[in-house]
Amino acid sequence: MQNQQAIILFDGVCNFCNSSVNFVIKRDRKAYFSFAPLQSKMAEKLFEKQISELPDSVVLIENGNIFYKSTAALLIAKKLDGLWPIFYVLIIIPRSIRDWIYSLIAKNRYKIFGKKESCMIPDPALKARFLEMN
Repeated sequence: MQNQQAIILFDGVCNFCNSSVNFVIKRDRKAYFSFAPLQSKMAEKLFEKQISELPDSVVLIENGNIFYKSTAALLIAKKLDGLWPIFYVLIIIPRSIRDWIYSLIAKNRYKIFGKKESCMIPDPALKARFLEMN
């Protein structure tokens, strides 16, 4: 995992979030990102000195910086293979507007996409990209 430069924390029981992680994996041929569910001990450990409560959004930890919601999603897109980095241009939209749209989807993600009883378990080929799965 020496090549890992960024960590994506995601809601491990959310079907949409799990699909998003799979989407990123398929378009991250350089394996820039590693992953951990927000419900994991790893996420708890990463945040213990930062905040008192884990966020309810995708989180990107990159170069010692923590990004949330739409900013995290756009920064992730910027690193993907193919045409996905073009979406980074949306960063010019004020964060309050971007995050409002993000929050609207996030608030309804279980209703729209469903929820799992437990966090996803990666197949053996991808397990190295997932941080401690507890």
